Amino acid sequence: MKHRRPALAATLALVLAGCSGSGSGSPEKGLGDPAKKDIAMRLVSSAENSTLDWKAQYGYIEDIGDGRGYTAGIIGFCSGTGDLLKVVERYTAKRPGNALGEFLPALRAVNGGDSHEGLGGAFTKAWAKAAADPVFRSSQDAERDRAYFDPAVGRAEADGLGALGQFIYYDAYVMHGYADAEGTVGFRTMRARAVAETEPPSEGGDEEAYLNAFLDARVAALREEPSHRDTSRVETAQRVFVRQGKLWLETPLVWKVYGESFRIDAG
Repeated sequence: MKHRRPALAATLALVLAGCSGSGSGSPEKGLGDPAKKDIAMRLVSSAENSTLDWKAQYGYIEDIGDGRGYTAGIIGFCSGTGDLLKVVERYTAKRPGNALGEFLPALRAVNGGDSHEGLGGAFTKAWAKAAADPVFRSSQDAERDRAYFDPAVGRAEADGLGALGQFIYYDAYVMHGYADAEGTVGFRTMRARAVAETEPPSEGGDEEAYLNAFLDARVAALREEPSHRDTSRVETAQRVFVRQGKLWLETPLVWKVYGESFRIDAG
């Protein structure tokens, strides 16, 4: 994931039900609503790829020097963290004989580090070329949802959060992962720190106060990570939406991230 750029059964039930906060026609829809999910993807892409056009990023791949090997695709799957491997495994199961499949042994070997051994230019070219295949794109979508989007949104819904809180959790999952790893602070620890400060809405707490507590925990986490010191992803974007009371990601949305300005209008 790029720097540039509880009750488990209940959580899963919320995800599968696609809960959204209110009925059709209301602005109070969660990220289970396709339009709100698209907004979330554009917000993530503004930080990950410096563009709102997230659908153009399936073929993106480079090593950004963060110690996680290659960063690639729509949310920055990494060869060093295992999620890029999962994408290729998923793709190969659906499209046997694809050009990326031959790199599976090398991807398994480099998982956990930043090595390019057995990959290199042949791999990056194969990744970029595969982006033209709808099966490869759907494989990225499915791994994004399984590992990041669904668990983040489900946990946010269980905490009583609207679309903004769901996005804030999702972005933290994308950038930091769920659990702590060497040199990183994961979503689980951020949430624990936030809950220690302020109750979430599901426990009677104020939503804006809780979101600010979570963002405080995330800023502290960013400052602990050598590859993620810039806090603008929080302070000039997500914190702005909280301050404006846009708890359901009501458009227009105007923000900055890493010094660049972005805007999403209605429609």
